[in-house]
Amino acid sequence: MMGFGLLFILLIIGVVAYAMGWQPQQFINQDTPQYNRQTPVEILKARYARGEIDRDEYLQLKSDLER
Repeated sequence: MMGFGLLFILLIIGVVAYAMGWQPQQFINQDTPQYNRQTPVEILKARYARGEIDRDEYLQLKSDLER
């Protein structure tokens, strides 16, 4: 009987926590970078700033993306 009571209390706490918006995925994916939050132009600017592409390639890609 005591094990069932503890299980019931944990179940109630879990339901309340979930209802308040807590979801385990928020904590699992916390350390992974969020690359999808940047627009393609922002990614292009970052690549140019890091020196991965030269000015001509940057301008060509930027004009392609803005079409």
